[in-house]
Amino acid sequence: MTERIPTVKSVTVGMWVNAGSRDETPAQAGYSHFIEHMFFKGTETRSAAEISREIDALGGELNAFTTRETTTFYVKVLDQHLPKALDLLSDLFQRSRFAPKEINKEKQVVLEEIRMVQDDPEDLVQELHTGLIMGRHPLSRPILGQATTIGQVRRRDLCDYIDTHYKPEDIVLAVAGSFDQRQLEKMVARLFGTYQSSGGHVAPKRYPPEMCKGIILKRKPLEQVHLCVGLKGIPAGHKDRYAVYVLNSVLGGSVSSRLFQEIREKRGLAYSIYSFLSGYSDGGTITIYAGTRPSEVERVLDLIRREIRKLHKCGIDREELRRTKDQMKGSLMLSLESSHSRMNKLAKDELIGRSHTSLQAMLSEIDAIRSSQVARVARELFDPGRLAITGVGPLTTRQMSAIR
Repeated sequence: MTERIPTVKSVTVGMWVNAGSRDETPAQAGYSHFIEHMFFKGTETRSAAEISREIDALGGELNAFTTRETTTFYVKVLDQHLPKALDLLSDLFQRSRFAPKEINKEKQVVLEEIRMVQDDPEDLVQELHTGLIMGRHPLSRPILGQATTIGQVRRRDLCDYIDTHYKPEDIVLAVAGSFDQRQLEKMVARLFGTYQSSGGHVAPKRYPPEMCKGIILKRKPLEQVHLCVGLKGIPAGHKDRYAVYVLNSVLGGSVSSRLFQEIREKRGLAYSIYSFLSGYSDGGTITIYAGTRPSEVERVLDLIRREIRKLHKCGIDREELRRTKDQMKGSLMLSLESSHSRMNKLAKDELIGRSHTSLQAMLSEIDAIRSSQVARVARELFDPGRLAITGVGPLTTRQMSAIR
């Protein structure tokens, strides 16, 4: 997938593998993320240090990330360095060595990353919350995996996982920025043309999640109580996605949102209060996060519930919708100014089976949102009786009983 942006001097290339933590078995927990790390630990022709020096010499960025559904490797450089960047990305992707010595060393790195999440209460409460709202579904699993599975991983395990999931038909190569299309196609054919599926393995099938309600409270000696309140969302490509974007923005997605104004600005009950959407290929969630002092936990939860009930019952008025649509259009235009963000959009559209939409088409869809549509979606999703609540911090027995 390609998109030329003549007004920029950069180009970003991303290899998107349609496999993430949801595609692992319990015995493979964390393999997708571990493989992401290993691709940078040396190839047949480059050491890990040489990889780092080469991208630094180009003044570029070479990195990767793992989500619950995808594993992505990307490089961003000035357009004149595209041939070298593509050669480097191709080498990492097709000829990484996965040396046993490097695997054993990287186990310790990933285990430290897992410990880091345990020490960050905002990350921890959101990880626990995903486990609660997704129940026993594979989407509930932590992306980093479990210490036990990481500690036992072998080279053969990782190679088998790659053989199963890293097939050409499950990979998107997305390029956005300044480049010549014909030259790019020749380079891609030369560097990736022989990449073939090994066959013999069948990837597990995905199935949609059922969102769970409930409460999980974890005592931890902290200065604050960290809270997540969750609701059912929608899949990434759903027809009502723009209406849900509006609801999220109104609820807690901006500094003018109801929760930010009511809980932080008006009452001073939290420094950090926001909401966000998680959209997957076949499901999604709406999550509210707040960090507050222990004495105000019940009050903050009551205010969050109140705003959810108001949206469920009344939706939003026309003036609030107009302001939110203007804010969304501005944020969208700013977010798509870079070659990196355009590359991300290209790949995501392809992976969820959505036709590529131009910026103008997206702006038109935002303009087409009506209050009645937002009200309908709010009635469907913002059900006060279906909340999932997670808390981490110095909670008292009385508070835990009251929240339950």
